[in-house]
Amino acid sequence: MREADPVLEQALALGDEGRWEEMAALLADALADEPDDPYLLCWAAVAEREVGNESRAYMLFKRCLELQPSDANLLALVGSGLAAADDPEAESALRAAALSAPELAPVRIQYGAYLSRAGLFAEALEQLEAGVALAPDDPVAHGELGAALALKGDLGRATESLETALELAPDDSWTRVLVGLCYCEREEIDAAAEALLHAARERPEDAEAQLLAALAAAAAGWEAAAEEALARAEYAAEGADRALIQEAADALAGGPDAARTLLLDDLAPSAFHDRLTQPL
Repeated sequence: MREADPVLEQALALGDEGRWEEMAALLADALADEPDDPYLLCWAAVAEREVGNESRAYMLFKRCLELQPSDANLLALVGSGLAAADDPEAESALRAAALSAPELAPVRIQYGAYLSRAGLFAEALEQLEAGVALAPDDPVAHGELGAALALKGDLGRATESLETALELAPDDSWTRVLVGLCYCEREEIDAAAEALLHAARERPEDAEAQLLAALAAAAAGWEAAAEEALARAEYAAEGADRALIQEAADALAGGPDAARTLLLDDLAPSAFHDRLTQPL
């Protein structure tokens, strides 16, 4: 990171507080005076992404990369931002960051996460295991390692890594859903139901999480919990979710076997793959 900059420090403090719109506005003003500052460009891109301005974020990440920054942390952020847009330049930025600063855990983790989602598991695990060794108390390191192992099909080790991530960050409801889905893949229904019900209560706006919890609970024979989760799904649902909710309701009415079939053969595998391919 470059020498202290009051504007950048203020922007990062806003980001730490989740005040992304204010951070984006502050950095946009700063860029009007310093349009070729790679640090301002990169963090402005991060802020714009957080407020949902994906196209502007992408443009800012690209402008930053064009300036050929040498800071490994900056390169890793830019690479991850470009990876979210499927830009082929993401790989070279992330690789350059990892090669220039292999001692930095976040750099290794971001490159490993990219490689795992590209299906390059041997290379990904090398980076991610190094990241965990460098930062054993970082929940993201363990979470990304778990996601890579799950994508590779090593569900036992994946569950262990994701549960470690959850122990380090017990409020991380996204990772808790992944833990529950690991148990679904392993056909450990009671454990899946416990994790998914917990996660669903933490994510009331996540209709898919509610449906997963409802089906897992029904498959475990926990009828009251299943109905409660299904009701939350109906409240959170939008558009196409409605048809799936009706399918889940029919499965609940059909009993534990019907709920188990819909969960394990249809909804859980699809949700698991979709969620694993998203950054933690």
